[in-house]
Amino acid sequence: MSISIIESSPGADAITPANSPQIRRERREKQLRIILPITAILLAVGLWEFLVWYNEVPHYLIPAPSLIAKTLVTDWSSLMQSAAFTVKLTLMSLALAIVGGVALGMLFALSRPVEMSLFPFAVILQVTPVVAIAPLILIYVSNTFVALLICAWIVAFFPILSNTAIGLRSADHNLRDLFSLYQATPLQRLRYLLVPSALPYFMAALKIAGGLALIGAVVAEFVAGTAGQNTGLASRILESSFRNEIPRMFAALFLVSLLGIIIFLVTSWLSRAVLGHWHESEIKRER
Repeated sequence: MSISIIESSPGADAITPANSPQIRRERREKQLRIILPITAILLAVGLWEFLVWYNEVPHYLIPAPSLIAKTLVTDWSSLMQSAAFTVKLTLMSLALAIVGGVALGMLFALSRPVEMSLFPFAVILQVTPVVAIAPLILIYVSNTFVALLICAWIVAFFPILSNTAIGLRSADHNLRDLFSLYQATPLQRLRYLLVPSALPYFMAALKIAGGLALIGAVVAEFVAGTAGQNTGLASRILESSFRNEIPRMFAALFLVSLLGIIIFLVTSWLSRAVLGHWHESEIKRER
């Protein structure tokens, strides 16, 4: 009887992990990460609404957020069709950038002569403004969607390529020697050494490339819109500006910004899911 009392008494006085100061602090930080951005956005929107109402700004100059929300409801069908086109173009260009960038990055990491020969062409594609070459692509490529896809792919391709190549080359040299000492096969070296070393670089590049793919898609749509191809949200913005439908233009711009936020949140979640259990950049450090 006395033994059971002695065993249970420490447990009654001990602090459970769920109530520890560190857990409470982490929960508070999680709540603040959600509450503070939402509060800041609501305050900014409220201030925008008040300033437009107080100064009696005409809607053809700067529409109020309430009018933009009303336009989103009234033009929901057409805006959603344009948004679906932009999403399709963005995701396809990002997928092509991932496949091409990873494959070419692996080739660069395995062969130095190939890297020295082909890397200047990748740099040329990156530093050339897509708005300058998009008209040429639209002329030479008969299919408009394929031309837009090429433009968006060019913008998103280089971060994946460069970060993948750097990540594959950043593996610890001592570990490389260890794998050579144990006569690891190229597949084992790739799976257990090079890929884990390159993953943090790749996930960082994915966050950048996701936004760049959307930017490339919008810029390509702007160029196609000037040629009379009304397709995605960027073309809706052009069309609304030509017709002086400023609330509709702001509604399409809001959807573009919303897509960018969603892409960033999804890529950030993927980075935490892939790296959160083993890499220092995502592991929650003790304070």
